[in-house]
Amino acid sequence: MIPLYDPNPFAVLGLRPGADAQEVRTAYRTLVKRCHPDQFQDPQQQKAAQEKLIQLNLAYEAALKLASRHTVGFNLISQEEAKHFAQRLVDQGNLESALRQLNRADSKDADWYYLQGNILMALKQYETAHQSYREAVRRDPDNRKYREGALDAALAMKKARPLGTKILDWVKRK
Repeated sequence: MIPLYDPNPFAVLGLRPGADAQEVRTAYRTLVKRCHPDQFQDPQQQKAAQEKLIQLNLAYEAALKLASRHTVGFNLISQEEAKHFAQRLVDQGNLESALRQLNRADSKDADWYYLQGNILMALKQYETAHQSYREAVRRDPDNRKYREGALDAALAMKKARPLGTKILDWVKRK
């Protein structure tokens, strides 16, 4: 009996580790054609082919997932670089590009969330900015500037509410 799960799905498909999604698909199709149970008359061979097909399917799913991660992460840069480039774009007034640049970071720390909050505040996306500041505070609770950012965003959210909502709140309090 063939083990159904192999910890290296690329090896099962006969590929090098880190192969791209297209290579995974091609190898999978080729191997499925070779070992499909319908090609065999003998019940023992059909059963072995069925087990091999299951193993190939599992390896295909795992390898495709891994290959897709590599594709998504191809343009990631270090957190420090992302913050640096994003801050330069903010200084130039290009907020949307700054946000895109910031999102290329390979990891996120409290300062990353604070910078994201600043950009979102400038874009008048107060609720999302508030969430970013709160995450910065959660990661570094003693940082005063993170707390001030969260408070500023909360106040901006309150001010930005539509007039109808403000009137309803006032009526409810009376």
